[in-house]
Amino acid sequence: MTGPVLAVDQGTSGTKALVVCPDRGVIGSGFAPVRPRFTAGGRVEVDPAALLSSVVDAGRRAIREAGEPVAALGLANQGETVLAWDPVTGTPLTDAIVWQDRRAEGLCAELAAHDEQLRELTGLPNDPYFAAPKMAWIRRHLTREGVVTTTDAWLVHRLTGEFVTDAATAGRTQLLDLDAVDWSPRALDIFGLGDERLPRIVDAAGPVGSTDAFGPRLPLTGLLVDQQAALLAQGATEPGAAKCTYGTGAFLLAQTGTSPRRSTTGLVSCVAWRIAGRTNYCLDGQVYTAASAVRWLTELGVIGGAEDLDPVGSAVPDSGGVTFVPALAGLAAPWWRSDLRGSVTGLGLDTTAGHLVRALCEGIAAQVVELADAVAADFGAPLTVLRVDGGLTRSALLMQTQADLLQLPVEVSALPDATALGVGAVARLGLDPGLTLSGVIPAWKPAAVYEPRIPAARAAEQLGRFRTAVAGLLAAR
Repeated sequence: MTGPVLAVDQGTSGTKALVVCPDRGVIGSGFAPVRPRFTAGGRVEVDPAALLSSVVDAGRRAIREAGEPVAALGLANQGETVLAWDPVTGTPLTDAIVWQDRRAEGLCAELAAHDEQLRELTGLPNDPYFAAPKMAWIRRHLTREGVVTTTDAWLVHRLTGEFVTDAATAGRTQLLDLDAVDWSPRALDIFGLGDERLPRIVDAAGPVGSTDAFGPRLPLTGLLVDQQAALLAQGATEPGAAKCTYGTGAFLLAQTGTSPRRSTTGLVSCVAWRIAGRTNYCLDGQVYTAASAVRWLTELGVIGGAEDLDPVGSAVPDSGGVTFVPALAGLAAPWWRSDLRGSVTGLGLDTTAGHLVRALCEGIAAQVVELADAVAADFGAPLTVLRVDGGLTRSALLMQTQADLLQLPVEVSALPDATALGVGAVARLGLDPGLTLSGVIPAWKPAAVYEPRIPAARAAEQLGRFRTAVAGLLAAR
């Protein structure tokens, strides 16, 4: 049996690190905040140095709390956040452009003629959410120097000196051939990136250099993009199994097995993970603003923070006719309209903070229903249950609203920090190839199960109001 591993989840608003022991579970944890900058034109940036220091600080805190050495490191990343950097010194040449950033909208519009070819090649729609448009924007407007990559390649280089990315993260760039699981020369040419030096694509589990950033030198043996790490931790390893993570955004992923399934409903087809040379795939749907919409309400002074969702929202019996489409960074799957912005309708002099909170919860949940319906259409069979994780699952109001609108049980993970646990699992597997995937995944156990409390007709009525509001936004643009 391997010893404890350090599992680090480098996320949008912070980095969480866990020391995970195979027989005792989590024995140490640490957190370090990250503060992206939100500016005009839908721009979202972060200082790369803040990302690296958060990884090191959170990891050291977790090891200090555990009080014992670790055997290996696993690192999860944000997926579509990119920067340019010097491959010799590791010095950043730009800020990191965060996955929520919309500045590459114009570039994507220029490439509209290639939409279908890109989707067929890479499984991804032509949208500024993904890494390649932002990489191409950096090359056009900021610098031609160095390399331009997703943040994981830079972090790994700073920690170990290696120049790699895992297959699932590569799949978030829109530069990966989905079938070959290798860089696509055609996709690179479409984005004007044909001459770029790109990282070597590696499996999620396996040794990739070593680092002394956290104390005594330890090997890096696990790499995986954040949502796929959560999918693994939720035990969704069989085709049709699905999970949704409620963090800065909300992300619903469904396992499709060892063959890629091109979505017909607007979902993303992508790599779930590659382990021992064997690739698993998934369907992926995104809600761009979940906790970030809660933060928006907080900054307006409507609530004091996410902890106020339940007490404030529960002060009223319903949303009072208010409909909130929280498209504060555009609408992702299945609409793919990055140009849209959110709306709040049905306001009156009697509208309270509670009504706004309930309307926000309904808006987030309604978007997840759209994703679940899209998965069901692609599979030809409805989901039977939804497993969920992430910070917003602490809100009983949101989770009950999700179960009501979905008309399915919602099972909340008893294990917080699913992304870190997922990358910790592949780190163990990379440290000891004699282990099996099922043997390293935490046993599934829900902390709570939310059953629908409203009839299907009422759920359909609420979803109808949301869809009408979305249709209004689409028509207006």
